[in-house]
Amino acid sequence: MGNAPDSVTLARDLIRCASVTPADAGALNLLTKALEAVGFRCQLLTFSEDGTPDVDNLYARWGEGGPNFCFAGHTDVVPTGDVKGWSVDPFAAEIRDGNLYGRGASDMKSAIAAFASAAGAFIEERQGEFQGSISLLITGDEEGPSINGTAKVLEWMVENGETIDACVVGEPTCPQELGDMIKIGRRGSFSGWLTVKGTQGHTAYPHLADNPINRMMRMLEPLVAGEMDTGTEHFQPSTIALSSVDVGNPANNVIPGEARAAFNIRFNDLHTAESIEAWLRERFDAVGGDYELRFACSSNAFVTPPGELSEAVAGAIDAVLGRRPEFSTTGGTSDARFIRKYCPVVEFGIVGQTMHKVDEHVSVGDIESLTSIYREVLERFFATRAA
Repeated sequence: MGNAPDSVTLARDLIRCASVTPADAGALNLLTKALEAVGFRCQLLTFSEDGTPDVDNLYARWGEGGPNFCFAGHTDVVPTGDVKGWSVDPFAAEIRDGNLYGRGASDMKSAIAAFASAAGAFIEERQGEFQGSISLLITGDEEGPSINGTAKVLEWMVENGETIDACVVGEPTCPQELGDMIKIGRRGSFSGWLTVKGTQGHTAYPHLADNPINRMMRMLEPLVAGEMDTGTEHFQPSTIALSSVDVGNPANNVIPGEARAAFNIRFNDLHTAESIEAWLRERFDAVGGDYELRFACSSNAFVTPPGELSEAVAGAIDAVLGRRPEFSTTGGTSDARFIRKYCPVVEFGIVGQTMHKVDEHVSVGDIESLTSIYREVLERFFATRAA
């Protein structure tokens, strides 16, 4: 046997590292040892920024030349919640009835273990005889603020002459069964906070006050209707969800001085943060009055059009499992939003039904199949690039 790690064993070892954001808890050192055993050059990278926790990251590369195929993911996990609700220790990595349990099993330590195992096996079986490099970009800051993680690793790579030519992010993309979906893009996410100001007064004398609730309700009508567009070739229609409406008023005989609302827009490639702000202000201004709008956009929509990379992944899934995945852009955001600025990127990982939940778990058989799929992706990507 070679030195390539066994994916299930490595997944269990990684889960036993309680790497709740931003703690690393030894996960990256564990992964480094597994990768160095098959010849990867590993660099642990710690990044800092005022007001945020320091974060450890890993960039590992086998080979010198191009193209450089990159697997990307994160070892940090969300908190467990009340451990009394779990039927197992969330960091014991128990296998029960063919399923591996633990925080991060689905999101996404199993995929990282599958990356390492597949890459190691490919390198050993080819005896290094292929043209190009394989790399892993692993962050500890995906579930957190995502400031000292992937984005800064990518900047470091540019500064140090490291280029990636294609990337698979191992997020848990499959909604029902392994291989049913890959992500070729993601919607953008725009969060807004609206404050409508008025004049406080007595409810018996509303003509002497300026009730901000009335104006806010009219401002929110277009958001409640939620009809920004009808979708595009690769994206579903944009969606709008109100997340809070509040006046903080304990008295039923007082007209409040201001009213507040919060909302989130998941938007497709017809829009940008700037165009959405303009769309909102046009409708708010039509109602009139004094208001403030704050907003933040974590990412604009992006898509990697179907091509060599997506077909390599889809073909590998078909070869291993006998099914063709759906190409999708649904769901939330991921670190692919940073990587897409540097190279084509798609996301494919394990079934995500239990991610972030109590008793998070994945099928052991799926981990093994995922490893085989990643191995086949490398075969297909480097098929025309023999040394």
